[in-house]
Amino acid sequence: MVWTQDKIPNLQGRTAVVTGANAGLGYETVLGLAKAGAHVVMGSRNQEKAQSAKTSIEALHPDASLEIVELDLANLESVALAANAIAVNHRQLDLLVNNAGLMGLPETKTADGFEMMFGVNHLGHWALTAQLMPMLLVTAGSRVVTVTSVARHMCFKLNEKNPHLEGRYKPGKAYGQSKLANYHFGIGLNRKLGEARVSTTSILAHPGLTNTNLLADSAVAGSGMSPATGVRPQLLAATKPGVEGGTLYAPRFVSTGPAVRVPIMRRLGMSRSIERLWRVSERETGIKIELPS
Repeated sequence: MVWTQDKIPNLQGRTAVVTGANAGLGYETVLGLAKAGAHVVMGSRNQEKAQSAKTSIEALHPDASLEIVELDLANLESVALAANAIAVNHRQLDLLVNNAGLMGLPETKTADGFEMMFGVNHLGHWALTAQLMPMLLVTAGSRVVTVTSVARHMCFKLNEKNPHLEGRYKPGKAYGQSKLANYHFGIGLNRKLGEARVSTTSILAHPGLTNTNLLADSAVAGSGMSPATGVRPQLLAATKPGVEGGTLYAPRFVSTGPAVRVPIMRRLGMSRSIERLWRVSERETGIKIELPS
């Protein structure tokens, strides 16, 4: 049977954080979670757009429980402030959806000097996940869902010595590297959570070809699934009872089709790739993901 938003269970009493919450897949994620009764913290850089999105969802669902937190994933100080603001208002966290992403940019740097796509798509989420981890760990059955892409196949491995591709920058290569990082992050985090013997799990989702602002200037602009359909893999990963950690949900036909669990590929050398990503992420951000030993 095709999985749709109608199959999301009752989420009353649950708290979720969604990055990139004001548009596209982020908006649809917030909408699906809020409709099911979750309190959703909307992480967004643009506060005006976030307020507009919040107003739109409340018009559709007057009982929606929503909260906006300013979050710029291109600035580690902003990430720390956002994580602190969330921790002040909430003791526990049931779900973190690392959704926000950038694609196809000319060479640009974050506030911390990182290549922009690697900085936002991975390092910003690494820092946010690390700083929200204490709240996730005290919440039984909590989940971290990270959005990757088939673009990860455009990159063979993370350049450990030059992760910001200085002197070697190409937009496609940089995007592929960031999505490969998301992939190894989701799998690696679940392995480390398992080793720590905690109930928190990490799951991956790939939305396929979805007509969002991310594709606005690309060759495939205007094509693909609607955001309401493309969001289903990550909503399924976030809410379906019994979902196993370390798994990947995506459209059945790679870029389109119903949301299903798909095999984890490229297992050869994956452990080395995960450890490489952990070294680079800790080195660049100065932040470790602390788990019970």
